Amino acid sequence: MRRFSSALLLIALVGPALAAQEAAAPTGPLTLTQAIELGRRRAIGAVISRLNTRVADERRNQRRADLLPQVNATARYSRQTLNLDEFGIQFATGRTDPIDLYNLRLRASQTLFDASAFARLRAASDSAAAAGLDAQAAGELAGMVSGLAYLRVLGTEETVRARQADSTIAATLLDQAHQLVAAGVSPAIDETRSQVNLAAVATQLTVARNQHERARLDLARALDLPQGERLVLIDSLTISALDVPASEPEAVRFALEHRPELGAERERTRAIRRSLRAIGYENLPSLSLTGEYGGSGRQVRDLNDTYLVALTLSVPILDGFKRQNRHQEQEARLEAQQVREHDLAAQVENDARGALLDLGSAREAAVLAEERVRLAEQELAQADERFQAGVAGSVETTNAQSSLLQARDALIQSRLAYGTARIGLYRALGVLDQLH
Repeated sequence: MRRFSSALLLIALVGPALAAQEAAAPTGPLTLTQAIELGRRRAIGAVISRLNTRVADERRNQRRADLLPQVNATARYSRQTLNLDEFGIQFATGRTDPIDLYNLRLRASQTLFDASAFARLRAASDSAAAAGLDAQAAGELAGMVSGLAYLRVLGTEETVRARQADSTIAATLLDQAHQLVAAGVSPAIDETRSQVNLAAVATQLTVARNQHERARLDLARALDLPQGERLVLIDSLTISALDVPASEPEAVRFALEHRPELGAERERTRAIRRSLRAIGYENLPSLSLTGEYGGSGRQVRDLNDTYLVALTLSVPILDGFKRQNRHQEQEARLEAQQVREHDLAAQVENDARGALLDLGSAREAAVLAEERVRLAEQELAQADERFQAGVAGSVETTNAQSSLLQARDALIQSRLAYGTARIGLYRALGVLDQLH
């Protein structure tokens, strides 16, 4: 008993601590996989779905209670009078004097056989399983939202760095233009163009910083963290190999087996089918055992014992065709649910195929964007050489820097698209928790 009490105390102390640890905000650097996992646990939608799972579990327990013993006790005291004329007693008439009555009863009943109740319990278990899969699906959706928010922060960080590099280049070109104008090599308009270019890049840097801060706010909101908390992100927008099915048929087959939404719909179909059977089983007899023990009398000390043991066989005959109508209604529900399951399976297949296409396209676009940046940097270097040599004006350098700016933006967007496609593929396959 002492060991049992110690175990209960340990659970009482450690349980809340573990729950608090699970809900605690992250401390230290945050990776993409950690952000996805935090979103799965902390996002409001995921939390509500887990609570709905608890509701479904309790409903299943309520169905189980129909098959468990039912025990109740009653104690009654009454003071009453009787009209003997009501009972037709010939030798006594009129109203009796007040009578004190004490009645104590203990009653228990147990269902021995009820096919319909057993079927309803199995249907409730299927519904609880569906709710659990719904919670898993909601967690994956919340994790995907958190992962995409994480990628947007990384994208805005790279944009800020790109605009800072562009500002440095623009300032260098302005200084060169000023020197060439002062030396009489270039016209004054070259310096003016360089000033306009620097101002434009500075404006874009301001916008990029604002977008970066907004992205951080969105990430904190997705993770349900305080808005003032500063997160340190240590991942980057890099192109990496993925351990996923290579062909479309394999990806589709994998997705059909692992997507929690489809699993939830299958469980709901099974639950409705069991409910349909339960209605049919209501036409079968049911068997129950009832026992009652108690005492009654005019004085507590003079109670007379009584008992009752009954084995009841209930045979349904006619209820106004209510069961038949409910059976037809449930058949319509089953047909509608099967249509939903079929449609979701088609959507899962479409998601898997589309995710593979998006990933391949994003990877190719990222490779081309890297080559475009290399060529734009080469163009800017050549334009700068021509400008310093006095054989070209600032128009070439301004255009070349604009091309480099656009190339860098395209590279950032292509890497962001690749990261998004990577998360989308794992989400489409139903294994977002395995993203690395």
